[in-house]
Parts: sequence; C-alpha cells; structure tokens
Amino acid sequence: MPNYSPPFSISNKSLNLVASISESIGRLSVEFEQEKLLRLRKVNRMRTVQGSLAIEGNTLSEDQITAILDGKRVIAPPKEVQEAHNAIVAYDTINDWQPRNTQDLLMAHQILMKGLVEDAGVYRKSGVGVMSGDQVVHMAPQAERVPKLMQELLEWVGNTDLHPLIASCVFHYEFEFIHPFSDGNGRMGRLWQTLMLSKWHKVFINIPVESLVHQHQEEYYLAIRRSTAQTDSSPFIEFMLQMILDAINESTLVADNSVGLNDGLSVGLKLSSLDKQILACIENNPYINNTELADKTGKSARSIERRIKILKDCNLLKRIGAKKNGHWHLLKN
Repeated sequence: MPNYSPPFSISNKSLNLVASISESIGRLSVEFEQEKLLRLRKVNRMRTVQGSLAIEGNTLSEDQITAILDGKRVIAPPKEVQEAHNAIVAYDTINDWQPRNTQDLLMAHQILMKGLVEDAGVYRKSGVGVMSGDQVVHMAPQAERVPKLMQELLEWVGNTDLHPLIASCVFHYEFEFIHPFSDGNGRMGRLWQTLMLSKWHKVFINIPVESLVHQHQEEYYLAIRRSTAQTDSSPFIEFMLQMILDAINESTLVADNSVGLNDGLSVGLKLSSLDKQILACIENNPYINNTELADKTGKSARSIERRIKILKDCNLLKRIGAKKNGHWHLLKN
C-alpha cells in the first residue's frame, strides 16, 4: 500500500449524497438494461461531449455535436470540430482503460488532444498556472514533480478502499491540482472520473455528468478554489456528488422533441417526483410562475428552472406567450 493519501474529509452531506446516488443508480441501471434505449445513450453521449468541451470554451452546439456523431460534416472552426472528434473517440474507447494505469492515462490524453497540442500524451515539461480572466488562481506543482505525483495518485486510485463515488471526486480534484498536462487537464479530469465511475457501474458511461458541470461552471471552479484554500477537497466532493445525482435524475428523460407526455411514459421514461409535482401544479394553475413553483415544491428556483427546461426539451411542456404574462400548456396525446 502506498503511503500517499490525498487530503480530504467526508461530510454528512457527502454521505447522504452517496446514499441517494447509490439508490438512484440502481433504479437507472435496471431501466437501461430493460429498455435498451439507443436514443437515450446517443443523446447523453452528445451532452457529455458538448458539456465537457463547452467548459473549455468550445462553442459547438448540441445539434452540431449530434451531426458529428452521425458522421456528417459541420461548418465550424476546425479546432473545435477536432476537439469534438477527439472527445467522441475518447469516450468510445473508455471501456479499454484502467483507472490506475499510467499508460492508459497518457493514451487518453493523446486521443483527446490529437492535433491540438504538440505534446499530446506527454506530461508537461514546464510550469503552468490556472487562470481566471487575467488573474492566476492556482500555480501547479513544478513540472519535474509531475511524474511522481501522478504515480502516487494513480497508485492510490488502485489501492484505496473508499467508495468509488468519493474516490473519483478526490481523484478529479487532485488531478486538477497537479495539472499534469500543458493543456486539456479539465476535460481529462472529467473523462477519468467518468472512467472510475463506470468501473463501479457501467451505466455511468451514458450519464452526462459533464453537461451538468457545464451548467454550473462557476460553481465548479469555485469548489476547486475552496478545496485548495482549505487543503481539503471536501467542497469539491460535495459539488461533484450533487452534479452526479442531478445527472442521474435527468438521464431518465430523453431529449427528443417528438416525444409527448403519454408517449414518453409508454416507452419507459420516468418522471422524477419533482417533475410530477411541477406538472401537477401547472395543471392546477397554468399561470403559475417559477417562484411560486419553488415555494410549493420546497425546491430552489435553480432546480425548478432546470427541470422546466428538461420538460420543455422533451416536449412535455410548452410556454404560451411571454414569460411575464404567458401561461403553461401540458402536451398530452
């Protein structure tokens, strides 16, 4: 057993999130196995790729990523198209890799950064700082320390008896702290956490956690900074576990505009308890607003907005008229 152990603590919130995720992933695994929804896997793969790249500034839309997945040509900046092609190949290859294997890690980076940087698949040879605008928010360890730090971290991954949900979050934070590559560290950290989770439950390959992280990008970076300031990755663990739980809850809905409420339920799509509450409130009062929905459900306005967007994307709900004076319409067949 290696002596190295990353600094972290496990809060009650994290433990509760682990319990909720474990329960939810069990239900989702059964649904995936029973339904074999190819559309769901395709949509979620698109959201995974689009979300992870968007965090790094890639502007390709979900429709463009879908077109690339379908082998179609896309008119967009060549660099962004290359990033998408690389990410698609990486996520298609993920089953072949082992989380503790250094060569697999380097190969993954080579695939992700092919044609984008000269040192793809090689640890950085110079110092690097993490920027937020014009400000340096983190100076990564010296380049000569990177191979040893990564060896220790990967050995820890292979030997830890922590729950995979916690261990994958700790790895993700430590990876970003070390910043082992000259570029692509963010997308590599997210890819490797997905790999670690998929070894626990293979269904994680089809859950777009990256898309949720993109929606909460500022909180993602804030959680990293707080963890660094505390020398304890607990804030990042809590943040990522919440994103994982939210992604699981959203993964039971297929983003297919051709699916109506009854159609969606008939093919095995599941509405969360919050979705059902929202739809019931709207059926009772089509003029209800998001603030009132938050009050009635006991959820945050952000959670309501996110669920409303998903219900609209799935063509379960439609807005008639302006945001202020309009009303909701439930789509039923």
